[in-house]
Amino acid sequence: MFASRRSARLRLSVPSVLPARTAIAGQRSCINVQDFHSSPKQAGSRATWMPMRVKTPWIDALSMRREAEKIDPQSSGQQTIKRDLTPKKMSDSFYSAILPLAQDKWLLDSYLNADGHIRLGSLLMDLDAFSGVIAARHTGDGVSTVTAACDRITIENPLMEICDLELSGQCTYATGRSSMEISLQITKARPEGVEAKPEDVLITCAFTMVSLDPITKLPVPVPPLIVESEEEKRLYAKGEENSKAKKALRTRSLLQKAPDDEESNLIHSMWTKEMSYLNPQIATTRPANQVFMSDTVLKSAMIMQPQDRNRHNFMIFGGFLLKQTFELAFCCAASFAHARPNFVALDPSTFENPVPVGSVLYLRATVSYTEPEEREGDSTKYTKVQVRVDSKVRDVEHGTKKSTGMFNYTFLVEKDVQVMPKGYGEFMLWTDARRRAQNAAAIDPAHKLSALRSIKDSVTE
Repeated sequence: MFASRRSARLRLSVPSVLPARTAIAGQRSCINVQDFHSSPKQAGSRATWMPMRVKTPWIDALSMRREAEKIDPQSSGQQTIKRDLTPKKMSDSFYSAILPLAQDKWLLDSYLNADGHIRLGSLLMDLDAFSGVIAARHTGDGVSTVTAACDRITIENPLMEICDLELSGQCTYATGRSSMEISLQITKARPEGVEAKPEDVLITCAFTMVSLDPITKLPVPVPPLIVESEEEKRLYAKGEENSKAKKALRTRSLLQKAPDDEESNLIHSMWTKEMSYLNPQIATTRPANQVFMSDTVLKSAMIMQPQDRNRHNFMIFGGFLLKQTFELAFCCAASFAHARPNFVALDPSTFENPVPVGSVLYLRATVSYTEPEEREGDSTKYTKVQVRVDSKVRDVEHGTKKSTGMFNYTFLVEKDVQVMPKGYGEFMLWTDARRRAQNAAAIDPAHKLSALRSIKDSVTE
């Protein structure tokens, strides 16, 4: 997946001066970005992994903000930070880290669910944190980096055992503007210097990070990439393709493009079939496996606490939002199908507005689309289930509500089940989800759901 690698491996374990149970609680795999600017030799030492993601205690951050509010904003705004925009290689930002789940039972304890399965939501948090580390290695000092979008996250192979995992990634697309694409993967850990085999690759994904001025909060340029090898050219071209695909996806939004003839015919067919079920003169009955979309909705609300803040102190860590939306989507798919869902992919998702510490986060999950999945040589019924999670935020006083993002998760369930929309709004939601499913198939037609070779035995949730 990556063009070149720098030997900068790191053990994701806690310093020996702290009891393991205390160190990993809450901030299990949090990252101090300053440590990742050290040299490869320094990074290889055990002490470079810090158990805290943030650099400033919350009480100190509050004090500094109150002091800053007393300063004349016009005088403080005159500060300028000198940034290094020298073009960089992909290898300059490459980083890898070992998550020793098989070696450290207390670390593993914070990653397991009640059934002893790895919590995928916890790995999503790590991936988002890791993308921030790599972005900081590419931009250098003097900027703030935030997660702007999470591109498609895909399960390449199921995690069938408890083992050490390796997280690795690098910046693979940067034109010199404010955004950059960070490509990441999780593999089974291999001895240093040994490349992972295709079957060892568990998860692949990409994050779009944006660089901001820490004072003005406005976008600032980042160093462009120098592309050398054929593999680097391929990765860069893929990043450019992803950027164009995201723009094209926006043009296909139902807010921009009405349902076409095919979609309109499908909607009309579904509606007429529903009318036949309600007509006592027609001897047709509703299929037992059909569930109304409105009956699949799950909601949650929670106050955003400082323990889940990002390294800039006053906004919530993007990985926390991914974890919360994923776990609500998982519950939604499970309650809909009455079967254990297996995660397949997360469609490209954009973080629209930041979530401040102290605000109230509202999540709403809905099964938006289902599609039967046929598997060769298997008569068992499987269904792809797409769950849409809408995320909104309000202050504690419940003033204006803002959208913070929309996340579309796809699961595979061992069940023959179908979602049925009612009303214009639900039909539009179904149409949008169907477009996403078609877009995912067009982008990567070679990727088959059969990669989930053993749905019953998969360890990853």
